[in-house]
Amino acid sequence: MDRRLELFLSFAKIGLFTFGGGYAMIALIEDECVEKKKWITQDEMMDITVIAESTPGPIAINCATFTGYRQAGLSGALAATLGMVMPSFLVIYLISMFMDSFLDIPIIAAAFRGIKVCVGILIVDAAMGMIRKMKKSSARAFMAAACIAMLVIDICSLKISSISLMLAAALMGLMLYALGITGEKGKGGCG
Repeated sequence: MDRRLELFLSFAKIGLFTFGGGYAMIALIEDECVEKKKWITQDEMMDITVIAESTPGPIAINCATFTGYRQAGLSGALAATLGMVMPSFLVIYLISMFMDSFLDIPIIAAAFRGIKVCVGILIVDAAMGMIRKMKKSSARAFMAAACIAMLVIDICSLKISSISLMLAAALMGLMLYALGITGEKGKGGCG
């Protein structure tokens, strides 16, 4: 099978069967691209996730674009991105045609309540998977602390800008790097 078609179909499957946005898709992207297809390594997946979160646009689409580019250049990036976007676009388009009555159907409303719970579990699963696969215990502790802080902020409904949180995390990472806590003694590097 042509690599571009394979990229399109793989990401279309992820896009079609994942609710909850990019964070919920990370675990499925990792399973498909790292475990099954071996298109990228676990370290690359973690790097992609960080870069995709830091750049404009949805995280899942950024991950798809990067993976597609790594596999087949610009045409691969386009195929993977279209595969990720098309199912959601078509589903939302169909729902929007019937939106007034769509959520009034009891079985649909019940399904969406169940999906909300599943989305939360997928996001926690993706975070826990990334924490487990980190090489340094100090990096694991840092990420676990960040996850706990985000949960507390969310549960307490604190109004803190995402940009402020990313800048604070970057500053903390730089401080740990400068102190040599995140890497080997004297080198200060992560990994």
